[in-house]
Amino acid sequence: MHDVKKLQKECETQGNFQLKLNWDMLENRDTTQLDFFQYEKGELVAFLALYPFGSTVEVCGMVKPNERQKGLFSSLFKKGLEIALQNGYKEILLNAPSESHSAKFFLNKQGAIYKFTEHQMEWQDRIPEPVEDLTLRKATVEDLDISTRLSIEAFGMSKEDALSAETDDMLMIEINEKTVGKLRLKRTDKQTWISFFSILPEYQGKGIGRKVLQKVIKDQISDGFSVHLEVETKNDHALGLYKTVGFKVVHSQDYYLYQPHK
Repeated sequence: MHDVKKLQKECETQGNFQLKLNWDMLENRDTTQLDFFQYEKGELVAFLALYPFGSTVEVCGMVKPNERQKGLFSSLFKKGLEIALQNGYKEILLNAPSESHSAKFFLNKQGAIYKFTEHQMEWQDRIPEPVEDLTLRKATVEDLDISTRLSIEAFGMSKEDALSAETDDMLMIEINEKTVGKLRLKRTDKQTWISFFSILPEYQGKGIGRKVLQKVIKDQISDGFSVHLEVETKNDHALGLYKTVGFKVVHSQDYYLYQPHK
């Protein structure tokens, strides 16, 4: 992992972009079959990782800048693809920084089809006023049905993927003792990341989303954490909401759908 971090820093500095390597998953692997390394003379020069999310697997990797055009990543990609197909994932997504021209060249060469762009956003505004009329509470077993419904309706997940996405750090949103939505807050390196933020359709358009964000921002900033989130471009409503509360886009990742050659 030390070598991966060193290579990531070199690639990001050279390309002036940010790679999405999902470090929370990398550092907590329960298998060695999802990460692929290429060493030359004791130095890590190429790396590729698979990140399973239900029936979907995401693929991301990198090559040392002065070691590119040697087929190193193609070799790792072939090995990773074999594992992905063996595990029977229904969808294979390749992600790369929007600013990386070399990544786009490789993806186009593989016949991958652009699907969407995901923006990493960071809150950069003044601290909002306190919000008193809503509660964020830890999800319980009794919330499983409504939480699954939110994942299916808000993110287009299958029921299988929605159930596999449930985590111990999911929070439920309550207004007047009624559960109206959910979100996940994950803290790492003095950063708080918001994900799975969703409101039930019957409670949308009432300003609840804005209040939730204001409460999260105030609580996290007060605890000394910066606040971040990710949102897809196709979710224009969410993107607009986040911007009005003070979030700014700092990095973008393009996702491509890979369809194995028949």
